[in-house]
Amino acid sequence: MINGGNAGIGAADEAASPVGQAGFLNRRSFMFGSAIGIGTLSLAGCATSDGMSLAEASKVYGPLPNEKFPVPAIDVSKVNPKYYRRTVRYDTREAPGTIIVDPANYYVYRIEGDGAATRYGANVGRDGFRWSGDAYVGRKAEWATWTPPKEMIKRQPEAAKYAGGMPGGLDNPLGARTLYLYQNGAYTLYTIYASLDAESIGSGITSGCVGLLTPDMLDLYERTPVKTKVIVLPA
Repeated sequence: MINGGNAGIGAADEAASPVGQAGFLNRRSFMFGSAIGIGTLSLAGCATSDGMSLAEASKVYGPLPNEKFPVPAIDVSKVNPKYYRRTVRYDTREAPGTIIVDPANYYVYRIEGDGAATRYGANVGRDGFRWSGDAYVGRKAEWATWTPPKEMIKRQPEAAKYAGGMPGGLDNPLGARTLYLYQNGAYTLYTIYASLDAESIGSGITSGCVGLLTPDMLDLYERTPVKTKVIVLPA
């Protein structure tokens, strides 16, 4: 995956992918992979409601000084306003709490019930690394250790120095929060992760993982228990 502040896809323990701001690693350079095809599926669409203003977005996506690693404010001027978090209409038979990823439109939805959903802007898999189907949240982690998959190290030897794991922090591709996607008891190597990279939202830049701006990911993470159903629609 990538991450404008993080990314997520892994192997061993906790994995992710790339986009750096400061020193450790340039997260954009590490977009992982290991495409695991999951069956296809499709669902209903949505209609947007009024979005937030730039001033409101600056507050919602402001700094998070109380985190284990204080998170800087997101530069919302670099995010298309249509990707700001908002409540929208979404007609589906899926249960409240279900997460639906729409990679074609760069959105992630959390179903709230009564025809409504919380919608977040996202970055998604780039060409050749997209997948679709059903999964579920097999585990969750805060400031996870990132362990690059063997496939990624083979493609990008510079990732080898983190083969033993990269501790959590602002330079870690997984970011502040990570939801690990599973199928039939096995980790798929795909995640939904927290990103600090405002410019990545609305683009296909990862190796199949899905990144949300850190404040959005914290919102989703807190309301998503393990075993939550996740549906990834065809791109």
